[in-house]
Amino acid sequence: MADSPFGIIERLPEFDRDLKALKKRYRSLDEDLGTLIKSGLHAFHHLGVDAGHIERMAGVQISEEIVLFKVVRMACRALKGTGSKSGMRVIYGYEAARDRVVLVEIYFKGDKENEDRDRVRAFLKEEISA
Repeated sequence: MADSPFGIIERLPEFDRDLKALKKRYRSLDEDLGTLIKSGLHAFHHLGVDAGHIERMAGVQISEEIVLFKVVRMACRALKGTGSKSGMRVIYGYEAARDRVVLVEIYFKGDKENEDRDRVRAFLKEEISA
């Protein structure tokens, strides 16, 4: 991503598939995701500002280098007026030593209640073996 506040931003292929499918219904999603990264994630990881919309994921950590987080409130202009905790969720890993963000999953909470734990575990397993 151009003009990124992070050293490295990566997307899993599964994330790109999720995003492509969701963009058909929520056309503002690309811009909304860029805003999340440039503002929300940057403020949380670089400035220490916790606005309460990012949570560390419990029960899935198997690496000290990369920590998993869940964005529980992502502003999506295509979802205006649907409530503060409804809408998009983003699962991502953050590796502070390399200032690296890995986008793992994006989903609409109306489509599924929780993240794909198998995908998250596979991502962590791959990170450890790399």
